[in-house]
Amino acid sequence: MTSINLPLSVQIAFAGIALMLCIASCLSITLQHRRPECDYSELRQRVRTWWIIVAVFAVAVLINRATSVIVLGLISFLAFKEYLSLIPTRRADHRVLFWAYLAIPVQYYWVWAGWYGLFIIFIPIYVFLWLPMRMILIGETQGFLRAIGTLHWGLMICVFSLSHMAFMLVLPAENNPGGGSMGILIYLIFLTEINDVAQYLWGKSLGKRKIVPKVSPNKTFAGFWGGVLSTAVLAVLLAPWLTPLTRIEALGAGLLIGVAGFVGDVTISALKRDLGVKNSGSLLPGHGGILDRLDSLTYTAPLFFHYVYFLHY
Repeated sequence: MTSINLPLSVQIAFAGIALMLCIASCLSITLQHRRPECDYSELRQRVRTWWIIVAVFAVAVLINRATSVIVLGLISFLAFKEYLSLIPTRRADHRVLFWAYLAIPVQYYWVWAGWYGLFIIFIPIYVFLWLPMRMILIGETQGFLRAIGTLHWGLMICVFSLSHMAFMLVLPAENNPGGGSMGILIYLIFLTEINDVAQYLWGKSLGKRKIVPKVSPNKTFAGFWGGVLSTAVLAVLLAPWLTPLTRIEALGAGLLIGVAGFVGDVTISALKRDLGVKNSGSLLPGHGGILDRLDSLTYTAPLFFHYVYFLHY
């Protein structure tokens, strides 16, 4: 399969991300030299991890579409595996887990084939109906509702939701002359991460009143509204370069990503608080686990995808 021909706007976006990481790397080194008494190891770890994430993502999309889909499918696999490592499962359900894991390559096959009809119903209909039937055949009823709810929710956030990012890569490029299908994905990921950072910075600077103190004590109304509005402004500015959205549609997309990103963040926070863990894993040094980095995307990816799909595809 031939390699992907990246539009100029997407190349500029990658260059901008690399420039920001260079600045962050220089800043972490400078801070350590100027203030040796302070520990900036976590900051350096975070910057190095972001270099790895960006490098893997760039290599994947530069090779071909199949490689991109496989890499995103692997991310779903790691997220689902991490999710199941946090939540205890019944011994009787180990055979059922085989079918849950098998759903991942099948779901991403529909993505690679561009088969929207099966992509959109395979997990929430066929898999969700098959798994409880398979549990019933085992004959273990103790803890049945908790077990099937655990699998359903894990497949929803780790596989079905995240697979929408991969399907953006197979959308018709001619519908988005400026950025192609890759531009839409970069637009989503960049705005989702900027929203997380902006909500943190606004909350630290002006935030006093908590939104959900029992779930995420650091989330404030100032951080929420500051992040949503900052994301909406950037969404409007970047839309002409990376998406087919008009300015009004881009404003709606920015508000959608800002609110959905917050909800995704606090939802995973509620899950971790219920389980009594700080991070979902330790795969990414300085970042925690896969779910710690993809929490917002579990909500923004499907909602933004269907927003753009309805308007332009």
